Amino acid sequence: MIAIDTNILVRFLTRDDKPQYTKARKIFSYETVYIPDTVLLEAEWVLRFSYGFQPDAVSSTFKKLLGLPNVNIADPELVHRAIKWHENGLDFADALHLAASQGCTQFVTFDSTFIRKAKGLTKCRVGKP
Repeated sequence: MIAIDTNILVRFLTRDDKPQYTKARKIFSYETVYIPDTVLLEAEWVLRFSYGFQPDAVSSTFKKLLGLPNVNIADPELVHRAIKWHENGLDFADALHLAASQGCTQFVTFDSTFIRKAKGLTKCRVGKP
């Protein structure tokens, strides 16, 4: 199994650089691939800010990617929960942070939008300190 960096994932998903896309596609075609959560987090940011992907496009793209039989992530349940919450309006980073905090009773933030959008999603209460 090989782990990949964000630039490999972005080239594979966007096909914006033909030589790099070809190399990235070979990796996804012939290797068992591990994608760290941090790479997904960074890739979402790059896709949104550099390529103009909307949240629904990011979610759809990640679902297809994670459905590939040779793609592995540390905690599929956590990431799928974050994708679902992202589809329901949470920022992807906030959704991933909250999904990773399910063993806690409270997630504190100064972000009022995050607090509002997270209301009722989980038993881990999101609120101000």
